[in-house]
Amino acid sequence: MRVAYFDCFAGASGDMILGALLDAGLELGTLKSELAKLKLSHYDIELKKVVKRGIGGSQAVISIEHDHHSHHHRHLHDIKEIIGRSDLAEPIKKQALQIFTRLAEAEAKVHRTSIENIHFHEVGAMDAILDVVGSVAGLAALGVQRICCSPFHLGSGTIECAHGVLPVPAPATAELIRGKPAYATDVVGELLTPTGAAILTTLSSDFGPLPNMTVECIGYGAGTSDPPVPNLLRVIIGNANDEIEEYQHEGVGVLETNIDDMNPQMYDYVIEQMLLMGALDVFLGPIQMKKSRPGTLVTVVCPEDKVGRFADFLMRETTTIGLRWRVDNRIKAARSFREVETKYGRLTLKIAEAGGKIINATPEYEDCKKIALKHGVPLKEVMEEARTAAAAFLGGNPR
Repeated sequence: MRVAYFDCFAGASGDMILGALLDAGLELGTLKSELAKLKLSHYDIELKKVVKRGIGGSQAVISIEHDHHSHHHRHLHDIKEIIGRSDLAEPIKKQALQIFTRLAEAEAKVHRTSIENIHFHEVGAMDAILDVVGSVAGLAALGVQRICCSPFHLGSGTIECAHGVLPVPAPATAELIRGKPAYATDVVGELLTPTGAAILTTLSSDFGPLPNMTVECIGYGAGTSDPPVPNLLRVIIGNANDEIEEYQHEGVGVLETNIDDMNPQMYDYVIEQMLLMGALDVFLGPIQMKKSRPGTLVTVVCPEDKVGRFADFLMRETTTIGLRWRVDNRIKAARSFREVETKYGRLTLKIAEAGGKIINATPEYEDCKKIALKHGVPLKEVMEEARTAAAAFLGGNPR
């Protein structure tokens, strides 16, 4: 599977995405041919080689005849019509429309109106249409099948736009990155634009560190400004390792804290509450801390959008006064549940599948426990019966 990983160490914008793809090997002629299918006119796109803070990259320069396009304040239905009547391949049309729909939804929420009433200003002008369609078509032309993205570097301060002075990230950008990892530093200015955010959050399936892949090519797309960091978006393209293709991939938040001064009895309550809150896993490990004191490493794995909630819980409910967190990639089998008959009654099996095949079937412990208590039989006998039922199930469903 061909994978593209966008490293947003200086944010991202639509033209930076185009520049990164062109720098990674997308032919300018191919990009122009795809954009020509929109049947739009009075614009041109060129490739400019630049150096940002000592790192070379490519800048996609879109020139628009403003006298022809400046009066075109398009609504979502106008953009749908342009893309719908184009000669683009259907998958490209679909993804481009998804991106613009998410843009309209974000703007509508910010302005407290409906998506039909949204005028596309910064995010929907002619250059944004070219950025969005060019990015989707460019990824397809490079054979990319899966897109991943790093946490977003947002920038800070304020920015001037058609609505006046707005905070960074712009309100629409903030809406678009809900549930995605992001951070800000002392770099002043807008690093992540609404168009860049819409493209990457719509197309990316995973957010976090570089996935397990064999790197083939790297491209740097340049922005127009010159902040203290190299104003470049890096794209790394390669092939994912075959052995993990059949499994599901997702980004997860991981929180860790070292504790050496809490009553051990409290861990039962802390773990139980975090599992009830939706933690994917919670586990403890022995560690040796300063002054040779024995301590406990508490690790929590949770959905990315719940990191803040679990951090607050740990700070309030344990004796820690600080913790670490990061975003990790997780590979997992698809899970489902099936009921099977045993001589003690029905019990539940947890089914794991990969590539459309069942690879494991495990009896649910709580079911076995309830049956043992109900019938007054040893738990080990119930679990043995459950394992026999699971083996029979697997026998009828070859791996």
